[in-house]
Amino acid sequence: MENILLKYKHARMMLALRDVRRQWCTSSLAKETGSTYVHTLNFVSACEAIGIVTKERHGKEKVIRLTEKGSRVAEMVAGVYAELAVPHPQMPTGQIPGKLG
Repeated sequence: MENILLKYKHARMMLALRDVRRQWCTSSLAKETGSTYVHTLNFVSACEAIGIVTKERHGKEKVIRLTEKGSRVAEMVAGVYAELAVPHPQMPTGQIPGKLG
């Protein structure tokens, strides 16, 4: 049902990037979301082009972060899953975003 409106892996990437405790690089984001490196790289590049993520060099890696606009978009993605009353890709089955317990 949720794949009708949002591409599953793209949604997972946006939702994963909300976790600011992690330093996301392309390979860690790909691994976390079950995507290929190339698919993730292409998605991140497209997101960077429209201003919803930035890439900053930290040593050998480029760390991917949501911009302020990207954070709002990621919250909207989570909101779509909540509105449809389906668990979003980052949550265990049965939990609805925004609802505790």
